[in-house]
Amino acid sequence: MIGPDFDWDSAKREMEPWNWWGIQTYFRCPFNDKPGESDIAVMGVPHSSGNGSTERDQHLTPAAVRNVSALFRRSHGRFGITPWDLAKIVDAGDVPLPEGMVNDVSVQYIEAYARRFNDAGTRLVSIGGDHSVTGPLIKAVAGPHSKLTNGRPVALVHFDSHTDVYHNLPHWFGNKRSAGHWGSYTVAEGHVDPHRSTQIGIKSTFSTWGSDQPAKDLGYKVIGMDEVEEIGWKGVAAEIRKRVGDSPIYITFDMDVLDPPDAPGVANVEPGYPGLRIGDGIRILQSLRGLDIVGGDIVCMMPIKDNPNQITSMNAMVVAFEMISLMADKLGNKSKAK
Repeated sequence: MIGPDFDWDSAKREMEPWNWWGIQTYFRCPFNDKPGESDIAVMGVPHSSGNGSTERDQHLTPAAVRNVSALFRRSHGRFGITPWDLAKIVDAGDVPLPEGMVNDVSVQYIEAYARRFNDAGTRLVSIGGDHSVTGPLIKAVAGPHSKLTNGRPVALVHFDSHTDVYHNLPHWFGNKRSAGHWGSYTVAEGHVDPHRSTQIGIKSTFSTWGSDQPAKDLGYKVIGMDEVEEIGWKGVAAEIRKRVGDSPIYITFDMDVLDPPDAPGVANVEPGYPGLRIGDGIRILQSLRGLDIVGGDIVCMMPIKDNPNQITSMNAMVVAFEMISLMADKLGNKSKAK
């Protein structure tokens, strides 16, 4: 008999595994947007004004991934860990962007908001936005002020169809801190060490021949999709580890790096040429196990273009889970060492 003294708390705990029940948070984590009250915070970045030349609505990504993430498995089979048991992980909500239609102002909001977490020693996994959000997120976590990197620049592990190193262009439709410029200005301002950084999956469908040259000139290692197909995920993993050395690492994962069947809901689909398959992408991420991942983001997804089973959202969810697991595994091992 269910009466007034029924144990509702117990009933709620029984419902927690079901993704369609309750208030959605990333991976069923508790909500807490206070810096310093978690080891890892998963944060939404609902931003779309940094690359208006193709398609927008990338600001809808945080909600879409948050919605599907509740259904994901709790443990990491290949690592043999349960990340939620190794670190305090929370959903930190979304960055407030009251001037969201103005990109070069919004990146200032993003950097300032994210820096609060770095200053408190909390690692961020950020979900959503076009690729302009990566610049301020890296500036928040790396360089002379950084607590997490001890003042060092990061080695960038960058998954993308495009290099986003277009300092040969003065602006992108008026945006100077655009989705196409962040790969340059983070180097110029001392937040990324390009000589330890790798760009993976760059497509050979250039809008202008040689547009990958500025990245190479800065010192980035560019592993295009043609080379990925030749050397396989193990070869890519070996190249990344060889370059990063002992540097702290920031991972940025543009969902358009994936093959269109794995991620149809992106802003810059590159048809006709293979992309990275999600299984290989996950293997490359997992190859970073044991390294110092200080931050990461998943960007350039467009939920309104996704197919009915939400495969792009679900694959973005898996990428986020891998980033969280890499961080939690490292933090758990540090704790054991003490």
